[in-house]
Amino acid sequence: MKSKQKKWYDYLWIMSLLYLLLGFFNILFAWLGLICFVVPLLISIWKGNKGYCNHYCGRGQLFALLGNKLKLSRQRNIPAFLRSNWFRYGFLTFFLIMFGNMLFSTYLVFSELRSLNEVVTLMWTIKLPWNWAYQGTRVIPGVAQFAFGFYSLMLTSTLLGMVTMVLFRPRSWCVYCPMGTMTQAVCKIKHKN
Repeated sequence: MKSKQKKWYDYLWIMSLLYLLLGFFNILFAWLGLICFVVPLLISIWKGNKGYCNHYCGRGQLFALLGNKLKLSRQRNIPAFLRSNWFRYGFLTFFLIMFGNMLFSTYLVFSELRSLNEVVTLMWTIKLPWNWAYQGTRVIPGVAQFAFGFYSLMLTSTLLGMVTMVLFRPRSWCVYCPMGTMTQAVCKIKHKN
């Protein structure tokens, strides 16, 4: 049986892994995560589909690799409540509130009303000192504050994805991913017109 030929985008999982590693050593690499926010929305607006989620999401690919190839997933069906609209849109709302809080903290640092907080917050509550990842010499503190906050969001969502990957199917995170929920909403709106 002939195997499916790999395409360039089948290796984007490397970018997700690289993102997490680079941010561990230099927090300013966290800015690269904006690609994962902007590109899915642009694809859904222009093409009216979830092409990013289906082909280009390195995080989903990473979970599939870990869960399927490395057998780290229990391969169970995801619970119905995680697929429900109330959970998905509720989680998106919570995520957007956390994103807004991160932006407000960044604004406070930019406006010098608060000093830089060199902390990565895991699960929005557990503070991990991350000061080794920022040397403070090349950028203004607000730029670094955004990086600390954004890396916190990306690390937390990756951890949530890993937990659901282990407990359920490898790409269970994709069911309630905030970007997937937003792109699906954009596609629905686009197809109504």
